[in-house]
Amino acid sequence: MKKLIVLAFTLAIFVGCNKKAEKHSATPEIVYSSFGDSISDEGAVTKEEMLKKFDALKEGDTLNVKFKSKINDVCQKKGCWMKLDLANEKEAFVKFKDYAFFMPLNSKNEEVVVNGKAYVSVESIEELKHYAKDGGASQAAIDSIVAPKTTYSFMADGVLMQK
Repeated sequence: MKKLIVLAFTLAIFVGCNKKAEKHSATPEIVYSSFGDSISDEGAVTKEEMLKKFDALKEGDTLNVKFKSKINDVCQKKGCWMKLDLANEKEAFVKFKDYAFFMPLNSKNEEVVVNGKAYVSVESIEELKHYAKDGGASQAAIDSIVAPKTTYSFMADGVLMQK
């Protein structure tokens, strides 16, 4: 009798595990490379939702948030910043907390999830020229920068990049 109960219990476990495996394989899991702090993609808002959040911020405000987007540009010197696509041809300028990590130089157009603090900043002419130079802009493009710019900024403590 004991053997029959153990056999039934073991069979129930195998059947249960098999059903979970089938269900799991029906929806493929996204695989990420991780940079910085360990984060998950759970609870990440869309780029459109993030633009609305940026629009509601004033200079000096910060917002802890996680969002998904595509990399439009990345620093070509060492990967120390990236620009993420937002809706309506706007971008978020992302730096990495304490320069603790960098993104691969070839990560342009990759899908990412970033976690950290969003804020609005005013970038000086000197900073804008520095970033343009690091981004590989021509000297003419660098020289055309003549005014400060209000920027949607983000200090990331963790990034997931889709493999």
